[in-house]
Amino acid sequence: MKRRFFHALLAAALFFGAAAAEAVSSQSGGESHFTAEQIVSFSKRVEKELAARGVRVFIIARIGRPAEELPAGIRYTHTAIGIYSLMTTEDGRQVPGYAIYNLYQRENRPDTSELVQDFPVDFFAGVYELKAGIIIPTPALQRRLLEVVGSDTWRRLHNPHYSAIANPFDRRYQNCTEHTLDVINAAIYHTDDIRQIKANERAYFEAQKVEVSPVKMLLGAMFMPDITTADHRGGIRTATFTTIAGYLRKYHLMQEQFVITAN
Repeated sequence: MKRRFFHALLAAALFFGAAAAEAVSSQSGGESHFTAEQIVSFSKRVEKELAARGVRVFIIARIGRPAEELPAGIRYTHTAIGIYSLMTTEDGRQVPGYAIYNLYQRENRPDTSELVQDFPVDFFAGVYELKAGIIIPTPALQRRLLEVVGSDTWRRLHNPHYSAIANPFDRRYQNCTEHTLDVINAAIYHTDDIRQIKANERAYFEAQKVEVSPVKMLLGAMFMPDITTADHRGGIRTATFTTIAGYLRKYHLMQEQFVITAN
């Protein structure tokens, strides 16, 4: 009996470590799988690809775990918003570039999160694969996102109670992708009222269903501080980069979607 329980616990830990991949890769930094030169080179490649298209605002995703560890339908493990802006260097110069606006888990308290603005070289510092998913919203939505992220709304929509499998239709918990979705809908609907945003998401957004047995679900919630099922009813559903892309495409709010790799 003890051995079966141990195996069930191990299976749950492995499953939730993958199914809730954001539990690892929604942290700033992380274990490096590439040299600093490789990270810098790839980051510059991403910026050049975006600049060549004249992109001001975009949605970006990275991969923090091996693809075979991710559940069906989940291809990326962290999602954020990127914005072209003038940045001030340490010597006071202003240079153009892209800033990334993230929700990251706190390193010492994984069940809580904070908002962090960093840069592509920071964003890709702990990736498992040098690959970026990119969504370019329509020009009109880019302008609205620029306004929202530049205002206090970006911060007001942050819920620090973190769950890697947060239900995007419930207000109790949030992960990086849900925060990105909330900001997008604040821009679409011209509102910072989270109740209205959630009502619209329930009506129009299709979340990713995560297949998990009741035993694994219970054990994961019991033993992993950044996993809870308290906000789920009738199955686990969460927001992903892929479902955000589908949402924007369905309602004609996407200009382009593509992938950037190191090769």
